[in-house]
Amino acid sequence: MSITKLDQILEAVKAKPKKRLVAAYANDEHTIEAVYKAIEANIVEATLVGDEQTIEHVCKQHGFDVSKFQIVQQADEQKAGFCAVALINEGKGDILMKGLLSTDKYMRSILNKETGLMPAGSKAVLSHVTVLETPNYPKLILCSDVAIIPAPDLAQKIAMTNYLIQTAKALGINQPKVAILAATEQMLVGMQACTDAAIISKMADRGQIKGAYIDGPLSLDAALDKESASIKKLTGQVAGDADCLLFPNIEAGNIFYKSNTKLANAELGAMVMGAKVPCILTSRGDSAKSKMYSIALAALTAK
Repeated sequence: MSITKLDQILEAVKAKPKKRLVAAYANDEHTIEAVYKAIEANIVEATLVGDEQTIEHVCKQHGFDVSKFQIVQQADEQKAGFCAVALINEGKGDILMKGLLSTDKYMRSILNKETGLMPAGSKAVLSHVTVLETPNYPKLILCSDVAIIPAPDLAQKIAMTNYLIQTAKALGINQPKVAILAATEQMLVGMQACTDAAIISKMADRGQIKGAYIDGPLSLDAALDKESASIKKLTGQVAGDADCLLFPNIEAGNIFYKSNTKLANAELGAMVMGAKVPCILTSRGDSAKSKMYSIALAALTAK
């Protein structure tokens, strides 16, 4: 049975062996609150890398039992990122989480050629997968990429499509419906998003990308709204009923994600895929609830 609400991820994780999360520069109350609630919900164990005095102060303010955490002292933002990654590489964690450090420093810690989390000798693509629950759609929406790759090329889009499929299957969606988005559902050869979408769709038809229904190019309305798809005379498994959205660039993805969270009261879970372990990457402005959902999503997909 597929997961259709973010709360259901929390229940699904409890059936799996417990993972250890390592939070990098976990000095902020949203991160600490999310991790604490995840511990209380029996989802993960946790190590917080950051300034111990600040962490203890936040815990005291909110009535959190600080003994629930293992704390590793590192007051410098970038060094905290490197330290958290080192703990993962030492086998002392299964999930990495971004705390208060900036995204560029978080990614620098992951991508470091000597000490980072990229598989050895790998040309893996790091990509961000977001799972959105919005009141105006009957199921979860998985989308990529809203945070990391500014202008993905065809090879990156293929990797991103596979990450969406992997995440959807972890949510119990056996044959996810993936929409490769463009500004139009028409096949316009002068628009790169359209040609990339057509190639990826044909690769799926030929079995080069497996485990999903894939269609594109599709406009956003044609992907998510059955009436729009019908008016435009679009048929197939994906049109009007997509599970997954692959955006043509980061601007489109980021605006979609923030429009949903800020104007439609959507909640989300999000992570980076392609590294040795799931890496949680939410905005510093995201709620503690969204960060907890991200922890659950990462725990569900962690090996």
